[in-house]
Amino acid sequence: MNERNGGMPEDEPREERHGGRAQEPDSGTGAGTGREDGRGETEEERADRRWQELLQEIRVAQTGVQILLGFLLTVVFTPLFHDLEQTDKTIYLVTVVLGSLATGALIGPVSFHRIVSGRRVKPHAVVWASRLTFTGILLLLATLTAALFLILRVATHDPYVPWLVSGVLAWYLICWFALPLWVRTHYADRS
Repeated sequence: MNERNGGMPEDEPREERHGGRAQEPDSGTGAGTGREDGRGETEEERADRRWQELLQEIRVAQTGVQILLGFLLTVVFTPLFHDLEQTDKTIYLVTVVLGSLATGALIGPVSFHRIVSGRRVKPHAVVWASRLTFTGILLLLATLTAALFLILRVATHDPYVPWLVSGVLAWYLICWFALPLWVRTHYADRS
């Protein structure tokens, strides 16, 4: 196990990748050194770094969706659940299914890594794990929106609930997608 990568074993030991010695980061342009990008990383080093970054991102999203799903799963065993209108029960079931799908997508990269570990396909594994994570984030967005809609609908029965939920959904979309995309397009062109 390796502390540097969150306790996950590496595909291959670092020393073996570099002929038995640790290598210093390349301070040059990468020309003629086997380096492929401006960070002075090889493809394997970049894949290792991206995998570590992805794991940290998954930890945040995974914890939230698992706690939410845990609470949702207990609702069906409360006396109030049986008194809900059929529409609310349907919204609840859709929310639980969305939460389960989000959990599967966010745990998927860990299983993916375990299955392909040591096969020298980490750059491809990172791409697929990133896709699973993004899918999980979209499903988490849908789960949170549906859960909020259900809770406010049951708690208030007010006609403004869809508007309030739409406002929260817009906030999620701004925070999770619009702002990062704006920063990406606004600052990437300058550097």
